[in-house]
Amino acid sequence: MSFSFDTKNELCKLPVQRLCCVRAEAYGILLYCNTFNPAEVRIVTENQNFAARLPKLFHRAFALHFDRQPEKALRLAGTDDEKTETPQRESGKLVFQITDSQKMDHIVNLLGYDPRQNAVLHINFAMLEEECCRASFLRGIFFAGGSITDPAKRYHLELTTSHLQASRELEVLLRESGYPPKSISRNGSFVTYFKQSDQIEDFLTLIGAPVAAMNMMSAKMEKDLRNSVNRRLNCDSANLDKAVLASQEQLEAIRRLRGAGMLETLPDKLRQTAALRLENPELTLSELAEEFDPPVTKSCLNHRLRKLLELAGKPERTECV
Repeated sequence: MSFSFDTKNELCKLPVQRLCCVRAEAYGILLYCNTFNPAEVRIVTENQNFAARLPKLFHRAFALHFDRQPEKALRLAGTDDEKTETPQRESGKLVFQITDSQKMDHIVNLLGYDPRQNAVLHINFAMLEEECCRASFLRGIFFAGGSITDPAKRYHLELTTSHLQASRELEVLLRESGYPPKSISRNGSFVTYFKQSDQIEDFLTLIGAPVAAMNMMSAKMEKDLRNSVNRRLNCDSANLDKAVLASQEQLEAIRRLRGAGMLETLPDKLRQTAALRLENPELTLSELAEEFDPPVTKSCLNHRLRKLLELAGKPERTECV
């Protein structure tokens, strides 16, 4: 199952209770579903749990049943409407329809529209004055037109509708609620989207999906930890390469000094440093400093090795380990 599918299943567990919130949720579904105009409602879904929620939601919100809906949704919803027509399916998808003119006029009137006008030109903000109703409205929008990418891959939540004005006013509503989104048009549809993980987490929590929000936080923490480990490994590898190269240049310089007969003329500390480096070519600077008796500091050892490089005529190379 996808992350979107699991999130919608979580939302389907929320009870259908307060009339104002139920109607706001149904309103969000209508504005972002496949078809909503004064003549028809048409909702298509593949989610069985959402299909079971729809009949109960619309009966509570508008006191009516769908004209056409899948039999399985009827059984899951516990409804028995003798007037329901033959179940309709499209490529395995579950289809819900209302075409009865009286039912459509009833819905349009309850949502505050004029039946003689296009019912999807704008959002009726009078229905969304309470915060709970706004959250329910956004939940309905996510049910019908929302999708969210698996956060293990990337952070992206979008809400898609065919109605330009509804999309614009949704953006205003989200900004007023503290969730500034971005928007684009795509293949004749209008998309409102988020790409910031914290905004998506807050949005999911607002609409009633705290588990999905927590899963997203966990995925983000895991991704950040993995990136941190990778950066550390890459840094350690780079430092190791530098340490090996520095050691090789130091050994080459010491051998050049020895070949020129200069090694025995050096001060005791430099001779001791050269001898220990020859005996321990694999040690890092910090490890080599511990081999002295008594041990010397890393800074002191680095100074001695630079002096050997200078005497041998080799350019200085800084070791990071």
